[in-house]
Amino acid sequence: MHHPAEMMIHQYLENATSGKSAMSQETIEQVAVDIKDALNRQFNTKRDEKFRLRMSNIGRPSCQLWFEKNKPETALPKPTTFIMNMMIGDIVEAVFKAILRESNVKFENSEDVTLEIDKKTTISGSYDLVINDAVDDIKSASDWSYKYKFDSYETLHSGDSFGYVGQLAGYAQASNKKAGGWWVVNKANGQFKYVPAHIDMEKELDKVKKNIKAVDSDELVRCFEPEPETFRGKPTGNMVLNKNCTFCSYRQSCWETLRELPAQMSQAKEPKMVQYVKLKGE
Repeated sequence: MHHPAEMMIHQYLENATSGKSAMSQETIEQVAVDIKDALNRQFNTKRDEKFRLRMSNIGRPSCQLWFEKNKPETALPKPTTFIMNMMIGDIVEAVFKAILRESNVKFENSEDVTLEIDKKTTISGSYDLVINDAVDDIKSASDWSYKYKFDSYETLHSGDSFGYVGQLAGYAQASNKKAGGWWVVNKANGQFKYVPAHIDMEKELDKVKKNIKAVDSDELVRCFEPEPETFRGKPTGNMVLNKNCTFCSYRQSCWETLRELPAQMSQAKEPKMVQYVKLKGE
């Protein structure tokens, strides 16, 4: 365990499972309020607002932000599961905060903060919570992400296509508090853990400034290049989409030759689908 509150939470959940502890009506009512707010936010908020830099996106790859500002119409349509997935995250956050309260973990709740980059640029957002004067974020994760992406700060930072590190750094700087880490909940089985952040604040804030400059540029500069495909440890000659671009809504616009095909060298009855940028011989 990486946080003193983890043991308190496990103890409360153990007691709740055995019937030795309950949840107060006050806490339950707060969960209901939080989920009601989330439903209004996800279903009743216009999504066609003009691009702006926010805490939730400042750490993302600059090429993705460039498209969001300069060519938003080229984005791939969001899947019909998008809002449901966002709601799952909101519900997890609401329930996890309830568990913290009932575990007697003292924390400061969400608060809006603003980070002033320069006289022309400010970035706003709302952090999840503060424990022991450190800003923490609550994330719900797939089983794969829980095991591998959120295995440690190093694994998260090395493939941070959603900009979680920059987001936490921004919250910490804006609130004049320490960057704590991430409370991660596995959506598949309810496991949870704390991943402490070891953020180089100067480096992350410099990245934010570079992102702002890149977004304001007339020219797109890609952050990633296609990767060579391998089969049984040997290159096939095909080039596939960089793994950091997998969930980018602008991957098709960025790579016009991109196509999803069955793995070309696979001998499986039902080969996995692969996003190819270039096939051998083309």
